[in-house]
Amino acid sequence: MTATMDTKSPAPMTSLWDDAHAATLSEPELLLYRSNLLGSDMRITNFGGGNTSAKITMTDPLTGEQAEVLWVKGSGGDLGSIKLDGFSTLYMDKLNALKGRYRGLALEDEMVAYLPHCTFNLNPRAASIDTPLHAYIARKHVDHMHPDAVIAIAACANSKALTQKIFEGELGWLPWQRPGYDLGLKLEALSQSQPRLKGIILEGHGLFTWGDTAKSCYEVTLAIIKRAEDWLAANTKQPAFGGAKVSPLPSEERAALAQRLMPLLRGKISQDEYKLGHFDDSANVLDFVCSNDLLPLAALGTSCPDHFLRTKIRPFVIDFDPANPDFDKLVAGLDDALAAYRADYIAYYTRCKHDNSPAVRDANPIIYLIPGVGMLSFAKDKATARIAGEFYVNAINVMRGANGVDTYVGLPEQEAFDIEYWLLEEAKLQRMPKPKSLAGRIALVTGGAGGIGQAVARQLLQEGACVMLTDIDGGALEEAEQALLKVAGRDSIATVRANITAEHEVEAILNAAALRFGGVDLLVSNAGIASSAPVEDTTLAMWERNQSILVTGYFLVSRAAFRIMKQQQLGGSMVYVASKNGLVASGGASAYCTAKAAEIHLARCLALEGAPHGIRVNVVNPDAVIRGSRIWDGKWKEERAASNKIDSDDIEEFYRQRSMLKRSVLPEDIAEAVYFLSSEKAAKSTGNIINVDAGNAAAFTR
Repeated sequence: MTATMDTKSPAPMTSLWDDAHAATLSEPELLLYRSNLLGSDMRITNFGGGNTSAKITMTDPLTGEQAEVLWVKGSGGDLGSIKLDGFSTLYMDKLNALKGRYRGLALEDEMVAYLPHCTFNLNPRAASIDTPLHAYIARKHVDHMHPDAVIAIAACANSKALTQKIFEGELGWLPWQRPGYDLGLKLEALSQSQPRLKGIILEGHGLFTWGDTAKSCYEVTLAIIKRAEDWLAANTKQPAFGGAKVSPLPSEERAALAQRLMPLLRGKISQDEYKLGHFDDSANVLDFVCSNDLLPLAALGTSCPDHFLRTKIRPFVIDFDPANPDFDKLVAGLDDALAAYRADYIAYYTRCKHDNSPAVRDANPIIYLIPGVGMLSFAKDKATARIAGEFYVNAINVMRGANGVDTYVGLPEQEAFDIEYWLLEEAKLQRMPKPKSLAGRIALVTGGAGGIGQAVARQLLQEGACVMLTDIDGGALEEAEQALLKVAGRDSIATVRANITAEHEVEAILNAAALRFGGVDLLVSNAGIASSAPVEDTTLAMWERNQSILVTGYFLVSRAAFRIMKQQQLGGSMVYVASKNGLVASGGASAYCTAKAAEIHLARCLALEGAPHGIRVNVVNPDAVIRGSRIWDGKWKEERAASNKIDSDDIEEFYRQRSMLKRSVLPEDIAEAVYFLSSEKAAKSTGNIINVDAGNAAAFTR
């Protein structure tokens, strides 16, 4: 299970514009259509990157008169998935009036506070800092993209001369400058002084293009990017990254090393904030990490601000020789190497900080490059870790293109700092919602396709955890995954079909969790069966099946998870979904009751062993969870009905009336108890039992 990207040759970049569809759209809808088309191709711009805009004549809701309105992608949006409500709308006459308020480059950040005063029609979507860059270009439709091919030219030492040579006067060029109000004025001046331009390249940053219609703007953007790609392909003379220094390990060995390393590394960088990981061993990444120029290029860092903001000042290159793959040596050097990286980051902060700079942030790296293996990226959530890796792949592509035709130039250190610790970016970070209670946690739920398993997974996902779901029933597991994808995105959910009674399959589950997310923090052992028969009719096969799944299976999964939790040194939580029958004997169910009692005692034993490592182990005892339960859909329902001398259709009412509270117990009730024991709310509880049975005096634990 590797996180490789598609390495097939991409399809030629051609226009996807559908004239028939476009004819049915309003001007704002045409902007949306264009934006979604651009955002659907990672060669054009990356996730969350780039901006689009259109200047549209609309009826002023206050005066009833016609007004020119700038529609521009709002703060924090993504072009590929944006909807109409993702665009800010601002009066152009008010944006133009802001020029009278501008007090110079040193005070340009104050102009952002004026943007809300320009809002058209009370639109709540916040305008981004890139708004002036679109507003002041005197063209109706404007695109700002970050295509790797164009940034490769923009990041060359001779960027200006190459722009002139490649585009023959169709594109203008501006030197590096942090995005902001002043850059908007410079874009305006250049576009007005050279009216025949089709766009402008920003040194080290990206591309602006424009057109009179949504379609022409879109097609100019594509044509410029394709021209850059074609020129680079035709003129690259040098081997990529100075040629290969080492050979990559075989795919299975790369994955095996990554899944061993990720929990260890995650533990070392998650002491202050839980991190989640992503692994990428795509062809582009392997070319880079196996190259002669890996160390000097990695030290230069990235050029485009969008890349840099997500990948930090520079990556962390792990000392590893794939020709002599000594994993223990790799691990032995990690602590000192990470300490040196953190010290270097603190020194960078100290050198570059201003009197009003925000406090230093997490000094751990985000991007980890391993020669012969690939790239790891770690961040506060899985999506952010994955996207950070994607941005560094963009940076790799830029370095490949630039060094193939010229010399790659990274962002100057002070400029990098001024973006990373930009007060406007800090304000954006401070506005972000508070993390959910299980943010950054990785949960493994066994028996995940059943009613309780799905309810538990849903609850954990809603609280911010990533969930690895496993079950022996592949079809039911796939259905469960599809249902849970409606709760959380694909980044947060993974599944592995496995039999928890098979030792090698259990190891595969934990390896998959490590490779997909970085390790495991929460184990919910929920896999289950049920059987009922008088003791003289209880076969050895029935007895052994109960013991195998409910005892041996729980032991194997717990042992494997325990090992990873100890490696991470982040503590952890295990919750066993046992049964009231583990405390209260039931006639005609000796195999099941005995196995459930063994589960509870196993949890107590592990609570003793886990406590010194911060690993808590607790038990939830359900009773009569009938709705949504696959166990009760089978023979167990008929057997328990027969044992209690009732009709099987009356079983739920029978158990409800038998309870002290006269209430049905639902899968969601079990999920609430599991969540409580998994969360910091129960941080001081281990070896405990919570009965969720609507009241059964015989099951009282004291």
